[in-house]
Amino acid sequence: MTFVGEWQDWHTEREQGLADPYGWLALVSLDWLEDSPRSYPGLPGQWWQDTEAAYFDPQGDSATYEGKPVTEVLRLELVNSGPGVRVLAGDVEIEVARRSGYLIRVHDPKASVLRDFRGVPTYEPDESFVFDGVFEPFDQPRPTTVGAVVEGLSHVYTAPGIVRFERDGVEHTLTAFNGKDGGLSILFTDETSGVTTYAANRSLAVASPTADGAVTVDFNRAVNLPCAFTDFATCPLPPEGNRLPFAVEAGEKTPYERSA
Repeated sequence: MTFVGEWQDWHTEREQGLADPYGWLALVSLDWLEDSPRSYPGLPGQWWQDTEAAYFDPQGDSATYEGKPVTEVLRLELVNSGPGVRVLAGDVEIEVARRSGYLIRVHDPKASVLRDFRGVPTYEPDESFVFDGVFEPFDQPRPTTVGAVVEGLSHVYTAPGIVRFERDGVEHTLTAFNGKDGGLSILFTDETSGVTTYAANRSLAVASPTADGAVTVDFNRAVNLPCAFTDFATCPLPPEGNRLPFAVEAGEKTPYERSA
């Protein structure tokens, strides 16, 4: 298959994933849990947190967790900046996640952003934005704190090393995090950020390095994080130094939802 054909297949799959009825575009609310139990409009029972976990008391309302009805207080102790879990209630899924404190987000398949989704604008695929790079591991993986699109919030991720690549004879270095599904993940901004691409960040997945550290850095597959589509996401900002001093005119552009 051609370079353009492979990219088109990837882009189609990407848009299909975004259209998931319970995905990021289905978010309709975000609330930070408090120390005392309280109810939230349209949601079952009561919710609260302490320093270790989040709690849900259904108080007789119908809800399920991991396929089983919730009939007593549910305790959810999660990893900070890690994946959330879902409590199901009727047609919605209530995501519980830990971002310093605990939050709940409602995924509703009737969400207006999801209903009005018409794909993601992109640059045309361009092989000149594919680079041969080298991954250089740190002696020990480094916990790295980064900011977030939510003021006052931070995330901590593990950085196993850096990726180096050259463009027009100039070397560039980017800190890499561990990818969610293996490989590496790079958060970055560039000269298009805030102009034709989302200002806060874009993300690039990089396949696992070969035995000698070789990687392919293909900016045609740079994607928007959820915060580019919805105000109910707490996306991380790129680590210090991950701003490229040139225009990466490849990958996803500012979503239609943000450019109206």
